[in-house]
Amino acid sequence: MKDNLPQMQIAPKVAVRLSGTGGQGLLLAGRVLAEAAAIFDGLNVVQSNSYGPEARGGASRSEVVISPGEVDDLRRRTFDVLVCLSQKACDSYYSSLVPDGLLILDSTNVTVVPTSRAIEVPMTRMAVEECGNVMVTNMISLGVLCGCSDLITFEALRAAIESTVRSDLVSINVKAIELGFAAGRKIVEDLPERIRSQVHNFGFIRVGNGQPSEAPKRVRKSAADRETARV
Repeated sequence: MKDNLPQMQIAPKVAVRLSGTGGQGLLLAGRVLAEAAAIFDGLNVVQSNSYGPEARGGASRSEVVISPGEVDDLRRRTFDVLVCLSQKACDSYYSSLVPDGLLILDSTNVTVVPTSRAIEVPMTRMAVEECGNVMVTNMISLGVLCGCSDLITFEALRAAIESTVRSDLVSINVKAIELGFAAGRKIVEDLPERIRSQVHNFGFIRVGNGQPSEAPKRVRKSAADRETARV
């Protein structure tokens, strides 16, 4: 009798933590990632933010859970992807990454690397030298994430930027994601095959259980505007 019952399929989920310090634009990056996944790639998303007591220099992180199915993970303890833009963030949050998770580091700021499996890109240096503005480091990090994991499509990421940032800042932010995407893609392509096979490709998330994604979904945020602040 039990064998005749329909099997419940659980939709895949990918949990991402973007981390750094206040002033690095992690909250905006989380919003752009969430909107790219939900509005333009047709997935379901839950997003939450947390930041420290200082407006700049304090701890800051944004967490996004993405799935083709229902998402109810309002407070995750472990993450499939961890992006760190500062050494403190890497030291504090590396333990939250699942054992075979994807670690992406800004090698300009993170010099003590906890694993040889990390994707290291000098994001801050690229922002300054190639974009002329350190404030687009956050968008370079999203480009790297997109380029090395296929979690979201580049087209969705670009569209989310165009719909989120001020019109006069669109071009520099698009340039930033292009630089990050190219860097992330090149790093993975240049890896030896035995290591490259260990780098997660999350493109399956847009297909779900073998079915095409549905129409674009809305972004769900946690209680109290899905934003928590420690003040």
